[in-house]
Amino acid sequence: MGKPTGFLEYVRSTNPMRPEEERVKDWDEVYVLRDEQTCQEQGARCMDCGVPFCHRGELMQGGASGCPINNLIPEWNDLIYRNRWREALDRLHHTNNFPEVTGRVCPAPCEAGCVLGINEPSVTIHDNERTIIDKGFENGWVVPEPPEVRTDKKVAVVGSGPAGLSCAQQLNRAGHNVTLFERSDRIGGLMMYGIPNMKLDKGVMQRRIDIIEKEGVVYKTSTEVGKDISAAELKNEFDAVILTTGATKPRDLPVEGRGLKGVYFAMEFLHANTKSLLDSNLEDGKFISAKDKKVIVIGGGDTGTDCVGTSLRHRCESVAQLEIMPKPETDRNRVSNPWPQWPANLKTDYGQQEAIALQGTDPRTFSVMTTKFEGNEAGELAAIHTVEVEWVDNGNGGKMPKAVEGTEKRTEADLVLLAMGFLGPEDPVAEQLGVERDARSNYKAEHEVYTTNVDGVFAAGDSRRGQSLVVWAINEGRGCAREVDKYLMGDTVLP
Repeated sequence: MGKPTGFLEYVRSTNPMRPEEERVKDWDEVYVLRDEQTCQEQGARCMDCGVPFCHRGELMQGGASGCPINNLIPEWNDLIYRNRWREALDRLHHTNNFPEVTGRVCPAPCEAGCVLGINEPSVTIHDNERTIIDKGFENGWVVPEPPEVRTDKKVAVVGSGPAGLSCAQQLNRAGHNVTLFERSDRIGGLMMYGIPNMKLDKGVMQRRIDIIEKEGVVYKTSTEVGKDISAAELKNEFDAVILTTGATKPRDLPVEGRGLKGVYFAMEFLHANTKSLLDSNLEDGKFISAKDKKVIVIGGGDTGTDCVGTSLRHRCESVAQLEIMPKPETDRNRVSNPWPQWPANLKTDYGQQEAIALQGTDPRTFSVMTTKFEGNEAGELAAIHTVEVEWVDNGNGGKMPKAVEGTEKRTEADLVLLAMGFLGPEDPVAEQLGVERDARSNYKAEHEVYTTNVDGVFAAGDSRRGQSLVVWAINEGRGCAREVDKYLMGDTVLP
């Protein structure tokens, strides 16, 4: 694939990032595209590897390896190299409803499975994907594709994140009449309000949302199922109901002082910020501001990074990030963490890079646990109390954190953001429909089947599998659409 000797001739070159000091002054995307010649050279690095692992998505040792939506990566890498961009776009759209999203925010498990990555830097699959779709929009190749024939079947999709949107688009392409319900005022779920604008520009998201609407999907925004309309009404009105509500129940930190003013869930912070940015360019003041505050983010994942980057753009006084897990190794351990497993080495994302540039040090502290929030007489957050931990055997084959005596610390803080992950979907819809839950409180439905215990009700995405990646949500949305089409028609034409 690509140029037979390309991987020997060209070194890996990713999309460049704007300078930290420049990008923290605005909400524009942090990455910019490479020039076209560099893009073609990067496509040429794709090897004729015989058995490509990049597009075979699976879980290995708890992490994803390869693309969960089975993108035809070697094919469109070859087409990039040969300057056949329109054909590359067609191959990309064959498996992916939102390449402009995955090409920006996906952590690229495809690159973890790249055969070249065994002993050289892997192919820039993630950036190649974004280049193809951005070029497609730039040239007007991405247009609505409404179905030629309509069925008489009506389908309700609850939740407009990546699983819901991809499921809705696929079912609409099969000719069904699809209505998508979203409780927020805009379509997109976490892609709209959970991921900040500097990582995924909302104009990029909105143009795809508009295309899906022009294809025939009906949007019902500001409509919360279970509240504004009962789940029972939905089941009576539609031939099938699909639950793609996401895992929106945040993990809390029930320590002393949790109720103080100044302690918030990360999504309260990020959602309000993006909504205010879109509504008024932050002029309406309807968001939690980090300006001139000492900010502490608890949680070391992507959401925590987004909180760091958002706080810096607010002009916070300082920002720190606490993580209870041990610090990963700087370099990949090829004995305990070999290819093609997801590389579990330390990664420094855009938010940490910005904090290092502005504050001089990495904002992260590892192996530390919060024990208490301290407030002032007005009930406002004043400080956070922490202790270092070591991970010891819990007697059941796992590990548990143990406080290290003498490492207690008090740190002044004005704003704490809890970014510790999510515990599953919220309750009302499942309760009203009588949908069973699994041991982790997710909607109980088998992967690749998606049927719940209630006839005609399906579940997909994070609400079924738990908090996961955008690509797994797209995988489940597309897969669920196939199963719903079979349920409605006895067979399916969907890929």
